[in-house]
Amino acid sequence: ETGRHRVRIYSDDVPIGDRLTDNAYDDDGYRYHDVFHLSYATILGWSPIVRKLMGRKRRSNTVVDEVEDGGRAQILEEAVAAYVYKYARNHAYLENVMTLDYALLRTLKELTSGLEVSRCSFRDWERAVFAGFQVWRGLVRCRSGIVTCDLKARAITLTEL
Repeated sequence: ETGRHRVRIYSDDVPIGDRLTDNAYDDDGYRYHDVFHLSYATILGWSPIVRKLMGRKRRSNTVVDEVEDGGRAQILEEAVAAYVYKYARNHAYLENVMTLDYALLRTLKELTSGLEVSRCSFRDWERAVFAGFQVWRGLVRCRSGIVTCDLKARAITLTEL
């Protein structure tokens, strides 16, 4: 396994989550995919994955903890990230793409129906996907960086190192 590129994310210098590889035969940059989860959290206000990684699950409400922050929601979010990544791979990783296909957006809404994120519009999803891929492309190019999530402004940015 030597030679496999690995990525680790940190929050305030504390490592969170596991070290990631591309989990693929080719070097396709999927190891940076946690930026998609950060984008969903920042722009959509939804990411059971980020909540788990940062220890922010809503344990005070057992139903919300189970349904919105639990394993099923986390699996759905990973499915969304993988599905959008596959779509983006077939569309130049969304570079110079201005709109997402209706079928993709409809599928995202269908996958997440019944969860709090279902209140988000197609436009919200489009913004989250585009923002995540903008940062992702920068990480792939630079192989490192600082990702800043401004929850109030609903903006995610990359500072290249």
